[in-house]
Amino acid sequence: MTTQFDPNTAQNAVEIEKQFAVKAVEHAQVYWNLLEKVKPTELRLTKIDDEIFEDLSAKFPELVEPPYDGLIKLDEEVMKSSEGKKRWREFIEAYKDKVKDYNFGSLIRMDCKDEYGERNTIFGVCQILVFFARLANAFRRNKSNPNAESFLPYPPKFIKFCAFEIARNRLGLNDDAHELAIREAEKERKQKEKERLEAEKAKKGKAKRS
Repeated sequence: MTTQFDPNTAQNAVEIEKQFAVKAVEHAQVYWNLLEKVKPTELRLTKIDDEIFEDLSAKFPELVEPPYDGLIKLDEEVMKSSEGKKRWREFIEAYKDKVKDYNFGSLIRMDCKDEYGERNTIFGVCQILVFFARLANAFRRNKSNPNAESFLPYPPKFIKFCAFEIARNRLGLNDDAHELAIREAEKERKQKEKERLEAEKAKKGKAKRS
């Protein structure tokens, strides 16, 4: 069904998209923290991880066959293709009554060896901003009712995130990310400790001068 953009509700739509983007980012941060603290092969994301992995293996066998190129580095263009959308739509809808928030927009890392980042994330916040920028440009060109669907980004659903990450974890493909997350956390801890000591030193110096 075609979605007509209503300028009277544009502000509300922007706020809703912002809220979804914030939740998606928060979810990504929580997951990255989990990758730091838990060995990926021991990490469980849902109560039905086994079913999801078996289903993915049956419907997308090319993803779980060595050397796992399709899982290590995702091909967004393949997922966005007509055939890719059809296959994933059928996969996703099967979990409508099985996984809470199954269709919630989520951030997925393109390369499982690297952390979340603008260039390594599908459905980044920038895509949402681009969506509204394109709509604004359409109105400036005097298009009274542009088709919003033609501008929409392609947000991966939560169940798709689960499918990719469960497979990556089980096949040992997230081990590099696990080690990276540990190094990054240690670096952050040392930086905070350095800042704390510097703040204390500055405070003591100020007290002596007074």
